[in-house]
Amino acid sequence: MHSSSPPVGTAPSSTAPGRSPSNGGPARPLRNVLFIMADQLRWDYLSCAGHPSLRTPTLDALAARGVRFANAFVQGPVCGASRMSTYTGRYVSSHGSMWNFVPLSIGQKTLGDHLRPHGVRCAVAGKTHVEADLEGAARLGLDVRDGLGRLAMEGGFEPFERDDGIWPPGFEVRGNRYCDWLRERGYAGANPWHDYANSALDAHGRLLSGWEMRWAAHPARVAEPHSETAYMTDRAIEFIDAQGDRPWLLHLSYIKPHWPYVAPAPYHAMYGAADVPPAQRKPHERDHPHPVVRGYQRTDPSLSFSRDEVRDTVIPAYMGLVRQIDDHLGRLFAWMRERGIDRDTLVVFTSDHGDYLGDHWLGEKELFHDTIVKVPLIVMDPRPEADATRGTVNDALVEAIDLAPTFLDALGVPPVPQWLEGASLQPWLHGQRPAGWREAAFSENSYAFRDAVRLPLGRPVDRCGMSMARTDRWKYVHYEGAPPQLFDLHADPHEYDDLGADPARAAVREEMAGRLFEWLRARKHCATIRHDAIEQWNAREVDAGIRIGAW
Repeated sequence: MHSSSPPVGTAPSSTAPGRSPSNGGPARPLRNVLFIMADQLRWDYLSCAGHPSLRTPTLDALAARGVRFANAFVQGPVCGASRMSTYTGRYVSSHGSMWNFVPLSIGQKTLGDHLRPHGVRCAVAGKTHVEADLEGAARLGLDVRDGLGRLAMEGGFEPFERDDGIWPPGFEVRGNRYCDWLRERGYAGANPWHDYANSALDAHGRLLSGWEMRWAAHPARVAEPHSETAYMTDRAIEFIDAQGDRPWLLHLSYIKPHWPYVAPAPYHAMYGAADVPPAQRKPHERDHPHPVVRGYQRTDPSLSFSRDEVRDTVIPAYMGLVRQIDDHLGRLFAWMRERGIDRDTLVVFTSDHGDYLGDHWLGEKELFHDTIVKVPLIVMDPRPEADATRGTVNDALVEAIDLAPTFLDALGVPPVPQWLEGASLQPWLHGQRPAGWREAAFSENSYAFRDAVRLPLGRPVDRCGMSMARTDRWKYVHYEGAPPQLFDLHADPHEYDDLGADPARAAVREEMAGRLFEWLRARKHCATIRHDAIEQWNAREVDAGIRIGAW
């Protein structure tokens, strides 16, 4: 490591001639964006966010060099919907990919579509959960095997190393680069992802599948340098190294700590049951649940995570997987620092949603407790304009859809307000408070995909929507076919007491329902025409000699 290389966030002024206290001009554009996402990582499972035993020194250091946004919310509490909102900069109601494996319409623009025309290479190393709109491509006669057709099927990301993982046992995996790479290193078989990277062995050589959480305390069969997290970090380094001075956005998207909850040694044994925080749940949440929540509590993940034995076995592995990501990010950041790449790169770390891990007698995700919809978000801008905010914690309500306009802003790409529904975070990073910042965050989902929820309620699949509006104090959830929920986050920050039927809170529910309705009416459904084109329309008619209604 070259000791002369400054750490991230301390770029010399000679390389950053943008705004300063003396010149007041616009900040110089950055060349690169490193957009890091962990899958199913809770906001409170970082030591800089207050976890009592999990240590994440690399991310703590990143937060010390940047800004940690303490109230960041995703727009969908499942992988697919959340990620599509992040990649498009649009709410779920606007892009339409409501749940996992719902194709992202070919008519939607994503980060790659906005950046590529400006010379920025936009690629992914890891998971995206983009479901290809093959029907839309066929309607347009697109060749999805190459060129623009393939980019459209990949959500605009060049698939440098697209790998969503999740290969069930018995599945023969072909054409997957990571599995082929494992085979080259002696991990033979039809499915090395499952048999080695996500399973263990007992003392008798019996395979212990990672799909069975009871084995979470055992180490993965794969050596740590060959695990998914280590491999994808290596691929990120390869991509960045090959780019040289050409501008890029790399989405480094780790599959972990998403299940299967299997960690390689030594991370499998780094934490134990004594390190597991108590579950955030009360008996009355299980005894008298909301009807939609009741359905989710009856699913297998919730029944399992309601048991202390399961939590004490699984959560230490989850914590180990988080620490492994932190360690490999340390390796990546050191490599960037040695080469000075950090001086011209916006670094963002976040998650697509959280993990209940037994909170509220639930497992998995899909509902709107802060455990799920609130995510870690750390943004490090290396320019001197951001010096005043380094190491600060920002409590503003921000949303995942704010990342796309932030990336465009940082790279000097013109804004596209007709498409993007979020707002750039760059003013916050540079010590300014944006005028008219949002007073509420929003998230959406559908319980149509869960029979345990939908069937007892007798709902058709197209009438199972759920929408959340969250202010600093109140969280309101509207359900199609079920009563609303309301939580007072000041009096009840862990969301134990549902006030959805409390007569004393009728006015609050009415106000929050009105806020939700106003938000729905403000969606950007006319994205194919620029705002200035609309403003100029009447003048253009007159200039063209169109005299409608003249006498």
